[in-house]
Amino acid sequence: MKKALITGITGQDGSYLADLLIEKGYEVHGIIRRASSFNTSRIDHLYQDPHISGVRLFLHHGDLCDSLNLTRLIDRIGPEEIYHLGAQSHVRVSYDIPENTGDITALGTIRILEALRESRVQARFYQASSSEMFGKVQAVPQTETTPFWPRSPYAVAKVYAYWATVNYRESYGMHASNGILFNHESPRRGETFVTRKITRAVARIKLGIQKELYLGNLDAKRDWGFAKEFVEGMWRMLQQDTPDDYVLATNETHTVREFCEVAFAHVGLDWQQFVKFDARYERPAEVDLLIGDYAKAKRVLGWEPKVKFRELVQIMVDADLEAAKHEHR
Repeated sequence: MKKALITGITGQDGSYLADLLIEKGYEVHGIIRRASSFNTSRIDHLYQDPHISGVRLFLHHGDLCDSLNLTRLIDRIGPEEIYHLGAQSHVRVSYDIPENTGDITALGTIRILEALRESRVQARFYQASSSEMFGKVQAVPQTETTPFWPRSPYAVAKVYAYWATVNYRESYGMHASNGILFNHESPRRGETFVTRKITRAVARIKLGIQKELYLGNLDAKRDWGFAKEFVEGMWRMLQQDTPDDYVLATNETHTVREFCEVAFAHVGLDWQQFVKFDARYERPAEVDLLIGDYAKAKRVLGWEPKVKFRELVQIMVDADLEAAKHEHR
């Protein structure tokens, strides 16, 4: 039985990855931060589902600021694969807490790479890199060779983590790969991210729980895919004989306005009657356009997205409708 260690296991991607690895017969270990309340809702089903028997899921308290504990965990668990998904991952929030973002997202990656190097464990390493690194894009679409131009503290931290992964691969012969993932969403997306903020508001407005939705830049263009499919790409990267860096994307771009149009139309509403502008949600430096070319991932990994933009939006709205009905009752 293979062992995998996931940082950020309680997040959207971490929970879908845990699902996938357990389906494949892995023993899965996750690092979670100690908190006064439970924050494992996205993975609780792995313990509760009666159809899943013999689940091998273990959670460990840890922090990406604690290098000694990271080294101890890696030594004790002895994973064959490490998926580093943990980060301060909200772009807008990174402007408010840039130092913390750098400490967790950038230096946290160095700490876990160094913990792996110092240990006796020969694990393959996956780094969750981001399309935000392209920022002020230098080519359309963006590929693995497009230069980075980060436009937020979050993106700057992710560029640091990306090159740290490349450096440890080249310096120490580590099997370390970067997945440059473009925006990927799902019903498990955090409620403060714009896509989930929209779909949750649509459901609550439809049921009369909420009256308006406040957003920032409606013209920002993003490449949106389905998170459940993207974690399959992460896994495939670590099954390759040779480590490398890959873009995972859909090669389509849509505006936030289009997302609103499709989401509200799905429940028979006109988005323009409910969406209001709020300058507080605008970034000091905007990323206007992101669209990724996943040709390398398709050629080498055999990976490509299947869920299209409209279907993704509808999946999210339907899930939030069910949640809002429960809230309404």
